[in-house]
Amino acid sequence: MITRDMILTSAYDLVVKDGFNNFTARNIAKRMGCSTQPLYLEFSCMDDLKRAVIEKIQDYLREDVFSRHYTGDPLIDLSLSYIDLAKNDRSLYRAIYIEDHFGREAMRRFAYEMGMERLRLYPDAQQLSERRQRDIITGNWIISTGLSALVSAGYLDISQDQMVQILTAQLNDFIANDRFQSTEKTPTHQELTVSTDRRLHPKIQF
Repeated sequence: MITRDMILTSAYDLVVKDGFNNFTARNIAKRMGCSTQPLYLEFSCMDDLKRAVIEKIQDYLREDVFSRHYTGDPLIDLSLSYIDLAKNDRSLYRAIYIEDHFGREAMRRFAYEMGMERLRLYPDAQQLSERRQRDIITGNWIISTGLSALVSAGYLDISQDQMVQILTAQLNDFIANDRFQSTEKTPTHQELTVSTDRRLHPKIQF
């Protein structure tokens, strides 16, 4: 008997292995050795199944990836866990943050929520305006994305201590100074990631 959880697990595994580009009812059913009929009995449509997969991915990120502790600094630890995801689970990182798929806005909101949760733990940031707080998260996101792309591709040879120094300097500067001054429309995470990922960089030694 094919259950909802079995379908969701197979769909999640397909995304981790092949990304959202191959996310079809036929491919999911093939992994399970069944027809597509059970999928449409448990999920009203493929978008319904995709939303469930996104929620499963978010739960995994929140509980297993972004909960890791490296330095004790909330935002620095969030950035380092994001970089580790790019290095150690490239397929999932690409599926979530690089490929153009329907979950882009959901993952963008999720990333900002995670960042805001951590930023609220900083006494110096609590009195800042919502716009300033959003700019701090955006700046941290840009730096983290750049490090993730360079380190995971092997273009940047850098230690974790050096990454912490870069992230700390950026974070302290954005908290102390109004650097970014964004408008209401901030870049989407996919735009930030793709623009960084498509460039070629010489390997840099530190």
